[in-house]
Amino acid sequence: MIYPKKLSSKKKDLIFKIFLISSFIVGLLLVLINKITTPTTPWAALANAGIIYIWITVFYSIKKNTNIAGHVLIQAIAISLLTIYIDYELGFEKWSINISVPIIIMIANITMLILTIVSYKKYIKYAVYQLIIVIFSMIPVILISENIIQNKVLSIVASSISIINLIITLILSAKDVKAVIIRKFHI
Repeated sequence: MIYPKKLSSKKKDLIFKIFLISSFIVGLLLVLINKITTPTTPWAALANAGIIYIWITVFYSIKKNTNIAGHVLIQAIAISLLTIYIDYELGFEKWSINISVPIIIMIANITMLILTIVSYKKYIKYAVYQLIIVIFSMIPVILISENIIQNKVLSIVASSISIINLIITLILSAKDVKAVIIRKFHI
């Protein structure tokens, strides 16, 4: 069997820099074309937001020893911010906070539940990220109380899934969580 040759570190760095510089040039060209052709429509800002999102994903994915739960958390926050930005640039119809963010929260929680079940020996590593996702998922509840969100059902479902997921995680890892708390806090 013939295996592909592994790229050297210098070649990887060179390719990485070429792609980064190319993305920057494309972003500038998009802004220039947008200003020349349709200055009243901010489509270049949306495209550049997508390019920035891609690079956030690439940088975080390349980082060594990346915790999968941390990756889920970063992706959920980055995608939420991207959809809110796109909604804002398109006139802020609030579809991002009414539909997109609750769906993203639900997907992040389902992913965390699957990670917890599949890698039962590592769920203690995921507990902090799960807690952060629960806190993140309470933002729609706060927005509901401020009457900013019109579609309350989807946001309540997303927050409920998050709380149920945390409870399931704590039930599955109760002994380990107790051991870590005793060890960390010297109880």
